[in-house]
Amino acid sequence: MKGAVWVAIAATVGNFLQGWDNATIAGAIIYIKEDLDLGTTVEGLVVAMSLIGATVITTCSGAISDWVGRRPMLILSSLLYFISGLVMLWSPNVYVLCIARLLDGFGIGLAVTLVPIYISETAPSEIRGLLNTLPQFTGSGGMFLSYCMIFGMSLLASPSWRLMLGVLSIPSILYFVLTVFYLPESPRWLVSKGKMLEAKQVLQKLRGIEDVSGEMALLVEGLGIGGETSIEEYIIGPADEFADGHDPDSDKDRIKLYGPEQGLSWVAKPVPGQSSLALVSRHGSMATQNVPLMDPLVTLFGSVHEKLPETGSMRSMLFPNFGSMFSTADPHGKEERWDEESLQREGEGYVSEAAGGDSDDNLHSPLISRQATSMDKDAAHGSALNMRRHSSLMQGAGEQGGATGIGGGWQLAWKWSEREGEDGKKEGGFKRIYLHEEDVSGLRRGSIVSLPGADVPPVGEYVQAAALVSQPALYSKELQDQHPVGPAMVHPSQTASKGPIWAALSEPGVKRALFVGIGIQMLQQFSGINGVLYYTPQILEDAGVEVLLSSMGLSSNSASFLISAFTTLLMLPCIGVGMRLMDTSGRRTLLLTTIPVLIVTLVVLVIFEMVTISTVVNAIISTACVIIYFCCFVMAYGPVPNILCSEIFPTRVRGLCIAICALVYWICDIIVTYTLPVMLSAFGLAGIFGIYAVVCVISWVFVFLKVPETKGMPLEVITEFFSVGARQVAAAKNE
Repeated sequence: MKGAVWVAIAATVGNFLQGWDNATIAGAIIYIKEDLDLGTTVEGLVVAMSLIGATVITTCSGAISDWVGRRPMLILSSLLYFISGLVMLWSPNVYVLCIARLLDGFGIGLAVTLVPIYISETAPSEIRGLLNTLPQFTGSGGMFLSYCMIFGMSLLASPSWRLMLGVLSIPSILYFVLTVFYLPESPRWLVSKGKMLEAKQVLQKLRGIEDVSGEMALLVEGLGIGGETSIEEYIIGPADEFADGHDPDSDKDRIKLYGPEQGLSWVAKPVPGQSSLALVSRHGSMATQNVPLMDPLVTLFGSVHEKLPETGSMRSMLFPNFGSMFSTADPHGKEERWDEESLQREGEGYVSEAAGGDSDDNLHSPLISRQATSMDKDAAHGSALNMRRHSSLMQGAGEQGGATGIGGGWQLAWKWSEREGEDGKKEGGFKRIYLHEEDVSGLRRGSIVSLPGADVPPVGEYVQAAALVSQPALYSKELQDQHPVGPAMVHPSQTASKGPIWAALSEPGVKRALFVGIGIQMLQQFSGINGVLYYTPQILEDAGVEVLLSSMGLSSNSASFLISAFTTLLMLPCIGVGMRLMDTSGRRTLLLTTIPVLIVTLVVLVIFEMVTISTVVNAIISTACVIIYFCCFVMAYGPVPNILCSEIFPTRVRGLCIAICALVYWICDIIVTYTLPVMLSAFGLAGIFGIYAVVCVISWVFVFLKVPETKGMPLEVITEFFSVGARQVAAAKNE
């Protein structure tokens, strides 16, 4: 996974620059106000100009990134950082300074919106949360170094605010070099535009393995938006065990899986009755069935994580053996080049010929059109599915982390199904299946979600798996009528959109994801973090922090900068803890654990703002509460909203949807930042912190009822769950 890690680190230089700028303006505004004789309103405007710029650029950045790619937008971000730093260094008056801050905001908006998308689309699902917490880490690191610089300059006889702001241009040069010469384009975006060969090469670089055909298949399946999906239950076991004493008439519903070892094969057999996942999504689990207003989506996602088998058990060892569930074997000695640049369609039809064996130059269709179907020798078995031997989507990482398939214990498969048409003729088609192993030992003891009428074999070499079953993402009825040997799939380039797909926003799963994304971004901002960060020196000064450092002979400004630097330094190990827990404890658990701490610190701040014990005691307690608030915030509530928003939307509209969420983020940020000076004079710190505490209580309730757990799940499966859950909720309301 080293390739994905280094790429993520390089991309987060943009967030480092954002953190640097946040801290720099928080310190420099004190000297800007004195030098340019600014009033309270203009002071707030200078700070808010970067937020206005970020808001403006966000309105179009997502849609443009879906059109031209993620990488070009990151390059543009680095250029805007560089230019704005030079203009701020020169600024002769407040008007030029505001223009420079606007350009700076453009760069910030692009980085904040696109870096989480980029990391989510390049990172393995097993460490996606960890890598997507890096922006918070590098941002806080930038703040720490910036506060150190400002503290040092504050000791000078006449500190230069222009130099403070202009230094931004130096690290932005490094950001430009990395985006131009090191960062690859997102493989998911490349697949969405039909650039299959380039996507394969990028994946090989990111994963450090040659065989990435399985993940390529997953990326193609991620191009679908909505669709009818059912939740089914399968029992998976050795083919010879199922064959003994079994009724041949039921063979048509089976999927044959060929294992990575010579001669090893498995069979997935449907279980009668509803899937436990389907039942959980409708009726709730034991822990949540009596919770009013609990979103069934939260229960549905939670049931996946609750049903993971214990590590090291026999059952947990069986499922990873299936590897990537498809074959690039060519029974007819032909291959298909599925790449926009190499596929010659005119006069050649759906399949093109290419000489040579299985090489990197010849990229097979991810949904292999040569795959064995009912038209082949396995027709008697009803459905068949081949696996490339020794193939694993996460082969390099799987040896260390134990993850295989498409991540998070999920496997990707297809099955051929037939039904009788209106004219009496049999009609067939492929169904795409996401399989997920379940630990059902508790279910067999009679829990509320036991499978009704399920013919479950004894525990042993059998695995029970839930399955999301639907049509392949790029299924074509026209191609199916041509009787292709395999899934009737159009090339991704034929479905690539030249502009934003606004119609997709009305799809139930996308609407539900937008509700979660917009809600958590809005509540995060009104919890007050950015307002507190921008004005940390002034807030700490009002809290009497200069008393703590008066013996050192420091001015109140220098003392505030030093405390701010110390605060951001303490954030770094806290973010490190959050990074470690993001993919183990999970996003939802971290939020539900840390938000109560935020509430307590804010309440304590309110109390000690209203009650004065002594100047020193109040200063110590206020400073401690601010530090604890910052540290807990950056551990979870800081990174999780961006992580969630980068995970819950379909590939084709991910940029557009995240731009909508980011737009809400920046609008709320402007409101908080621009009104803070006025609120300080009107309500004081006690009133402000009281409002923030109420918002944090609302945030906890929202997370508990509406925000699902997405840790370790492939992006494509997450969006499928949102679609399934939203449709089931709509169906339940109609009933």
